[in-house]
Amino acid sequence: MEATREIYWNVGHGVVLPMYFFAIVAFAIFGYGVYRRLPVYRLGKPLDRLDQLPRRIKLLAGRVLSQSKVLRVLDPGSLHALFFWSFALLFIGTLLVMVQADFLHPLFGITILKGMFYQGYSLVLDAAGLIAAVMLGLLLVRRFFVKAKEIESIRDDYVVHALLMAIIVTGFVAEGVRMAATEIVQNPDLARFSPVGKWVAGFFASLPPESLSRIHKGLWWVHFFLAMGFIAAIPFTKLRHLITTSANYLFADLGPKGALATINLEDETLEQFGAAKVTDLAWKDIFDADACTSCQRCQDRCPAHNTDKPLSPMKLVKKVGEIAQDEPEKSLCEAIGEDTLWSCTTCRACQEICPAGVEHVNKILEMRRNLTLMEGSFPGDEVRTAVGNIEVNGNPFGLAYAARGDWAQGLPVTVMETGGEADVLYFVGCYASFDKRNQEIAKSFVTICDAAGIKVGILGKEEKCCGEPARKLGNEYLYQTTAAENIELIKAYGVKKIVTTCPHCFNTLARDYRDLGLDIPVEHYTTYLAALMESGKLKLKPEPFHFTYHDSCYLGRYMDIFEEPRTILAKAGGELSEMEKKGLESFCCGAGGGRILAEEKLGSRINVARVQMAQETGAPLLISNCPFCLTMFEDGIKTGGAEGHLVVKDLAEVVAGRLAESH
Repeated sequence: MEATREIYWNVGHGVVLPMYFFAIVAFAIFGYGVYRRLPVYRLGKPLDRLDQLPRRIKLLAGRVLSQSKVLRVLDPGSLHALFFWSFALLFIGTLLVMVQADFLHPLFGITILKGMFYQGYSLVLDAAGLIAAVMLGLLLVRRFFVKAKEIESIRDDYVVHALLMAIIVTGFVAEGVRMAATEIVQNPDLARFSPVGKWVAGFFASLPPESLSRIHKGLWWVHFFLAMGFIAAIPFTKLRHLITTSANYLFADLGPKGALATINLEDETLEQFGAAKVTDLAWKDIFDADACTSCQRCQDRCPAHNTDKPLSPMKLVKKVGEIAQDEPEKSLCEAIGEDTLWSCTTCRACQEICPAGVEHVNKILEMRRNLTLMEGSFPGDEVRTAVGNIEVNGNPFGLAYAARGDWAQGLPVTVMETGGEADVLYFVGCYASFDKRNQEIAKSFVTICDAAGIKVGILGKEEKCCGEPARKLGNEYLYQTTAAENIELIKAYGVKKIVTTCPHCFNTLARDYRDLGLDIPVEHYTTYLAALMESGKLKLKPEPFHFTYHDSCYLGRYMDIFEEPRTILAKAGGELSEMEKKGLESFCCGAGGGRILAEEKLGSRINVARVQMAQETGAPLLISNCPFCLTMFEDGIKTGGAEGHLVVKDLAEVVAGRLAESH
């Protein structure tokens, strides 16, 4: 007997028309549910997220099918991914039944579900159903019995879990009843390929044929209506993320990481800067609230949340969605809270970990723009003073601009206004220019370049703050003012290449300044030195040392530079002990987002938390690549009680101490 089965056994082909009628009704309800959300999204400003469509479609397909953004080992995401794949197989199996029973066989007499293919089909679907049931059960236990910190369960959670489990269970029971009537005795060899169904069939094997027929027909319709109910419920429940999360992959930001829209300050028609209401955000910012799966990954990664500050990226995104739905005229900043908005370090850990493609950081920055430019608000008086100093003196310390290049006295450096030659322009930044500890980084970099035969030029007293801290605090006007002055000066000197030792300056000059007309190549010193070493221009004399390395947010997550610093330190003789949170999952030092200018008044200190992570490696040396990080760690070591146990140095200092020869 060839392996196959009668598709509409017991219910008959007469169910086809009513089945399709109810399916159309379910999809109509589904369509209406999607349509009714569109006006909410349209509250936001226009934003083109359908450019480069082939690339977007490829991204969508790849992420949905692979579940790459969801799947994580030893994480509930792995349960979700396995459930998705299993449920997808069950859906494909249902489509194959429909194609054969309603199209191929009645129209062309073709049967595809037979023989070895049908045996494999039965085995795969039984396994998929079992895995789906187990994964759903584990997710149910996690949500309702072993709750993660702050996990919230609402009515939707109960409805969704019950509906999905009912679909799986009724499917297996209907299969078992059918097998009890048609396969257990009549075709036991075929029954082997449906092990779960065979096990269920054992509970019904003793029933008479009439009872099996009635039970099967009732269960068939129950299973069908549950499936249709599932489709209809998607846009009205948390299930909507099946659509919105997938769509968010299509709507992904394909521009440079962390790019922030540059306001046209010359546009006299603009009456609002930043986001005061949801209508000042982009439609994607509102859409993100529906795409969010409330998995808490962003919250778990957030350095502010982990040090008891009021910021939860997840709750902030959800709040935006709630306001858009219920009170679109409400003040965003008041509803979310200024302390919440100022707590963000813009580290992007939330966005990097988010499985739904939600964009948290720029929402916060748009609201900060409103606070600063429209309301004159700052996180503290110390920040107001620092921003004022940038405006007057070109640096946040309020020190005389004429002293900006004093650190370079006696070093082989060309001050550009003197007309000397330079292979690269070193954009020093405020901390390496004025802070005594960070001046050692600048001196080390110049020493290294001299050893490699590279002529370094600086702007000296003509250089101003790149404007990044002010911009991340919302002051777009001050940022653009300082940026324009720096750009004009750099262009006037005919600079061919810029190198920085500050990741914040690096991001700003390399990416943000492009919107304002700077098209000169900009490089961070770690990749620049790595290239010099690769070319043989820079040689080191390795000396053994034990260290741990901190991936700064603006070099790592923003610029994807992870390996070059580690390669340099390995060639210098270093033995690396990695912190648990490293690479894309590195923990912020606490200085980003303009927080370097602000006192940390809420919760515990982020820099102390990171220093403790470094101590746990057992390494006596913590190496950074950013003046902000160095400053924060110097303070964290003192306030965290790590003095005498841990020392922090910049990578440039380590390399400068191991130069093989001088040029």
